[in-house]
Amino acid sequence: MSDSPFSATNWSEPEDHFSATFYEKYTSQLWFPDEIPLTNDALVWQALGDDERWTYIHASAGLNALDTLQGEVGMPTLRGLADGHIRKATLQFQGMMEDIHARSYSLMNKTFLTTSQEREVFGWVRTQPHLQFKIGFIQDVFADPDVSHVGLWKKLVVSCMLETALFYSGFFYPLYLAGQGRMVSTGEIFNLIILDEALHGVYVALLAQEQFGAMNEAEQAYAKAWYADTLHTLYQNELAYTDVLYARLDLTGEVRRFIRFNFNVLADNLGLERTFPDEEIHPVVRNGIQARGTTHDFFSAKGSSYAKIGVEPLTDGDIAELWGGGFPGQSASGRVSHD
Repeated sequence: MSDSPFSATNWSEPEDHFSATFYEKYTSQLWFPDEIPLTNDALVWQALGDDERWTYIHASAGLNALDTLQGEVGMPTLRGLADGHIRKATLQFQGMMEDIHARSYSLMNKTFLTTSQEREVFGWVRTQPHLQFKIGFIQDVFADPDVSHVGLWKKLVVSCMLETALFYSGFFYPLYLAGQGRMVSTGEIFNLIILDEALHGVYVALLAQEQFGAMNEAEQAYAKAWYADTLHTLYQNELAYTDVLYARLDLTGEVRRFIRFNFNVLADNLGLERTFPDEEIHPVVRNGIQARGTTHDFFSAKGSSYAKIGVEPLTDGDIAELWGGGFPGQSASGRVSHD
């Protein structure tokens, strides 16, 4: 038995000035995919071309694998290394949200695909080399026994890379269609997931900045070099993955731009220099991000005794207050605006 007494969580005396706020934000915006009528998109799905359907469902399947990784490996790893009950609770809740995201993608398969088509897609996930490389690379970082400031920072950073950049090759096409008014109900799910992931990326980036600030100058120089090498490796892999998903739709150039845009968001969140020049993302994708909340009242069927708390996005002031003086470049959505 441990010699140290086990303490209870005291929510009246938070361990830091931001974790409880993120926990409350997570709980207030909790949603479930069953409440969104995916069948509304059934006719649109049938009207899509074969290549459009292939890209949509395989991009979603890749996202399912990455959210499964975060829910089963990433968040439990970070939770186990975090100090403080409230931080652990926040990361655990975040992991549960990742599991909801993974289930959402699986429900899309169930809605739009036959059983044999579902099996093909899940088989593709297990054999797709670029997707498996990305998963294996990130698993190795999570499994590294180094728990120094540098070691923990690495784990936090690869989690942020997923949440803030690497998911977005998969997000592109659903946003692209939703921005055209196609697959709109399914687009609602993607927008809800993106809102979640934006907050996850900001929260974990705050933890990463703490670890970076605790390093000495030599450690920080090493960390920056590791970040640059890791980003280059995963970016090059992501370009190859993008070619597989989008070449048949002639969208690879637009998706690559979207990925670079989000890697710059990642750098801003981590307080590091941007890797890529500023670029505008495709206006239809931007429209897809902004077109959320237009299809239905998610929670009207829950009964008159239940009212879902309205969720307001984090504001610039919220971020400044959380980080104690400001968080460079952060937008009101929890992501960075490049307008």
